[in-house]
Amino acid sequence: MSRIGKKPVTVPAGVTVTINGTDVHVKGPKGELERSFSNLLTITQEGDEIHVTRNDETTESNAMQGLTRTLISNMVEGVSQGFEKKLELTGVGYRAQLKGKGLELSLGFSHPVIYNAPENITFEVPDNTHITVKGISKEQVGQVAAEIRDKRPPEPYKGKGIHYEGEHIRRKLGKAAK
Repeated sequence: MSRIGKKPVTVPAGVTVTINGTDVHVKGPKGELERSFSNLLTITQEGDEIHVTRNDETTESNAMQGLTRTLISNMVEGVSQGFEKKLELTGVGYRAQLKGKGLELSLGFSHPVIYNAPENITFEVPDNTHITVKGISKEQVGQVAAEIRDKRPPEPYKGKGIHYEGEHIRRKLGKAAK
């Protein structure tokens, strides 16, 4: 017995989706993405909707159905609108600047930290304490933002470091004087 997912993925105008078995290729105005999925599922396209159905009723296929549907949805959104993550640098002397396609970060070390942009990722530095990571793959944008944040994660006493925009940093009290 096969079950259709709760919600199909809607493909906007200007985006083409090619399905070859469990391989999905999505092409849009911002670029192209391709991914292979589990053979526990059947992926079909009907007009401008993509349906992900299970081949059996196992727990694994149930979990894979939701994941696959979301990954395809993110692929379609990425090639049509793109994704971005914003980072903030907090601390005296902490700054970022573009160097070619990469970033040069001054993070309080004795040397500048260079981070080169992977393929399909671009950086914007509106001012020297903010970084915007942009790309078509949500997974890749999140990974690059996490790698940059990992260069100097925020510390709990003064809050210095690199953090996501809007991220709440739990602060600790320092030593209490007697």
